[in-house]
Amino acid sequence: MLSKVDSCTVEGIDGFVVEVEVDISNGLPTFNMVGLPEVSVRESKDRVRAAIKNCGYSFPMERLVVNLAPADIKKEGTGFDLPVAVAILIATKLIPEGAAADYLISGELSLDGRIKPVKAVLPYAICAKQKGYKGIIIPKENAKEASMVKGIDVLAVKNLSQVVDFFSGFKQIEPLKVDDQRVQKDSRDRFQIDFSEVQGQQYAKRALEIAAAGFHHVLMTGPPGSGKSMLAKRLPTILPKLSFDEAIDVARIQSVIGLMESDSEGLPKRPFRAPHHTISDAGLVGGGSRPAPGEISLAHNGVLFLDELPEFKRNALEVLRQPLEDGCVCIARANAKAVYPSLFMLVAAMNPCPCGFLSDASGKCSCTAPQIQRYRSKISGPLLDRIDIQVEVPKVEYKDLSSKVKAESSSKIKNRVIHARMQQEKRLNKTGIACNALMDNRHLNAFCKLPYDGEKLLEQAVDVLGFSARACHSIIRVGRTIADLEQSKDILREHLGEAIGLRSFDRNIL
Repeated sequence: MLSKVDSCTVEGIDGFVVEVEVDISNGLPTFNMVGLPEVSVRESKDRVRAAIKNCGYSFPMERLVVNLAPADIKKEGTGFDLPVAVAILIATKLIPEGAAADYLISGELSLDGRIKPVKAVLPYAICAKQKGYKGIIIPKENAKEASMVKGIDVLAVKNLSQVVDFFSGFKQIEPLKVDDQRVQKDSRDRFQIDFSEVQGQQYAKRALEIAAAGFHHVLMTGPPGSGKSMLAKRLPTILPKLSFDEAIDVARIQSVIGLMESDSEGLPKRPFRAPHHTISDAGLVGGGSRPAPGEISLAHNGVLFLDELPEFKRNALEVLRQPLEDGCVCIARANAKAVYPSLFMLVAAMNPCPCGFLSDASGKCSCTAPQIQRYRSKISGPLLDRIDIQVEVPKVEYKDLSSKVKAESSSKIKNRVIHARMQQEKRLNKTGIACNALMDNRHLNAFCKLPYDGEKLLEQAVDVLGFSARACHSIIRVGRTIADLEQSKDILREHLGEAIGLRSFDRNIL
């Protein structure tokens, strides 16, 4: 007897259908699985056999072959347990033939027949909708995750017996009712921190406001205790909420790696990732023997904060260059290839020298010029050139620390950022991008016309400071963002002047 059930797996963050075929024929009792199953999939044989028996059903004592098609793509994960069990029960005529044809099925089986949660359910649900399936049958713990996708039935199940009764027509499983308001809202976008808690540092706050408005990369340099980390951690409080499409992309990445919370309400908020400087290349960018998203993909549509930037391995930093340009990273292995989105806002912080007190007026710095040069050379010129805003964060004066005047709140800054983003979205509506940091040469020519005095100022800056072509374009993009914040239709000379001032390393003042 031959039977077939459809399941799903992921390639990158996209789901694709896997046909689970079962053939039962006369012969010695064997259970073979083919179709490039990896270890966790091959081990499903024992879980499936025990689950079927412990639920009170007969396991066939004949020659049994399971094929996972397409057979040239490696299958990973434990989500094939449930479809394999259903296909076996169809082949033994316990479940009517064709009963499962309209559903994608995924779930891990315990030995007593309970169904445990699996990873990547959101890509599975998206795939089911795109391929025209009626619904998806998944573990109960994954139900809210799958409910983000409209237009398909989400059937949440607890055990194998419930699935058998449903396909046999004995019991009904009500599709999960989706609360549109719950899906559309971002109930977790509430912060316990605020920019009003940061005393002083007006210049750095202005730089971060510009960065948030245009999604520009930022490097902050200053002595220990000047507030670099404090400022970076409050950056998400002034970023606009994710759009629905952006939130789905973030949720897909979290789903693939298993970070989705089963009891979460609403869509995810903008990611803020702050890996330790001991992270490996694969941990930062992604990869491994079994390709998986790295920190830059987990920060997609959000912030990647690298504190103590020179302490990161140089190789790890250098592999950031291509994702910073392309907004995605391609992980290629001999037997696998995956593309992960990585459109993130890089925020980095560092000391001006090994001891950290080079810019301190107290004169505590004892670093020699060669030591300072070696410290800064850990950050390559090509990487530094890709960071649009480079700002100095000086030591906070006591009069600022002791001031009773409350600083500007995140909500006020966020309102200006949102208004600037709205102008960008309107201007870039038909280009496929949504913010100034993503503009290339075509967009600069179309939307960033410079006045005569502005061109002269930029020409002088290039001649004196030796800006590269990339740095020159970066200044124009930042100038466009400053103009948007000032509600100016055109880029003015003063906007370019402020943008040039926000490249501290190029001005060699640190």
